[in-house]
Amino acid sequence: MSFSSDSSDRDSFGIDHIVIAVADLDQARRDYEALGFTVLPGGEHPRGSRNALVAFADGAYLEIIAFPVAVPGFRWWELFRAAGPGFVDYALLPGDFEAGIARQRAAGIALDGPVEGSRLQPDGSRIAWRSARPVEPDIPFLVTDLTPRDLRVPAGAARRHPNGVTGIAGVTVAVRDLARTTARYRALLGREPLAKGAVPGLGFGLVQFGLGRQILSLVEPRTTAAHLAARGQGLCAVAFHGPGDAALAAGLSHGAALEIVGAP
Repeated sequence: MSFSSDSSDRDSFGIDHIVIAVADLDQARRDYEALGFTVLPGGEHPRGSRNALVAFADGAYLEIIAFPVAVPGFRWWELFRAAGPGFVDYALLPGDFEAGIARQRAAGIALDGPVEGSRLQPDGSRIAWRSARPVEPDIPFLVTDLTPRDLRVPAGAARRHPNGVTGIAGVTVAVRDLARTTARYRALLGREPLAKGAVPGLGFGLVQFGLGRQILSLVEPRTTAAHLAARGQGLCAVAFHGPGDAALAAGLSHGAALEIVGAP
């Protein structure tokens, strides 16, 4: 699927990036390199946070972020302060940013923004984007670029990784009310789920949406109770496309549950 914000498919969506908060950015860069990723310096945001990037051939990326200074009131920092390193959010890139916002507001979903964001890169250049963030964290935020996207998401050799990962296969989101959150994703995406119902033999609810080659899974509390207690609703696991099935070492991922899934 296309990750261009100029896509002719105005209803298209793709996972833009996954946000993982860490305590020590330099150590996290070394650890993610040990996991087989090519890790690039990102830059610094006006609020003082710093990041590093892992970009993929499918156009998505990981944002590994650290907060050298406190940012009271900022959701990602508040979650990191309360629960420690791990997933704090994820973003979708819609084919039509404004239409995506309008569809959510028409469904009664409260959003902050759109607001402009920016980052100063190590070479001194500034990149900029706009985002709209849901007040409740069970659904992702939307983003669109104001500067060329290749400046925000490096291309070329930066997207090749020793571990063979080529992109995001799927994300799993822990939710408290599966029916309510499913309705919110319908409004966000403008489409129906691929599948829904109880998982045979395990007795928990699962709803899945398709985003091109990516699968977005919503899972109700029975299997995610520990995550919900520690971190609340939101992203709880990410799977990557790669050469074969492998769970990535939890000791190196800084609280993020990551795995590689091979082609069937």
